[in-house]
Amino acid sequence: MRYKMEDGKIVDTTLAAQSWEEARDWNGSNYVSRNTKSQWRHQTLYLSAKGRYYLVHSNQWQGSTPSAEWLSKREAAAWLFHNDHDVPDGLHALLEEDIVE
Repeated sequence: MRYKMEDGKIVDTTLAAQSWEEARDWNGSNYVSRNTKSQWRHQTLYLSAKGRYYLVHSNQWQGSTPSAEWLSKREAAAWLFHNDHDVPDGLHALLEEDIVE
C-alpha cells in the first residue's frame, strides 16, 4: 500500500526493508492493540528501503482510510521495545539513553 507523507514523499509498504506488527494483548474478551488500546485500531511499523521508519495507522471501521507518519529513530526504538520486538543494534543505544538507573 502506498501513502503520501506530510512532507510530500511517497512510501510503499511492499517495498519496505522490514516491518513489525503491533503487540496485541488479551483483555478477557478480545485481543486489543497494546498501542491503541482498541480491538479495532492498529499500528504497523515499517523501515523504508532508504532507512527511514514510518508507522501505519489502520482500523477495521468501514470507510476508514489508513494513514502513515514518519517516526524518529528514537520513537521507532521505543515502539519496538513496547511491542516486544528485538531492537536493532543501531537503535539500541537510543533506548539506553532513556533508561534511568
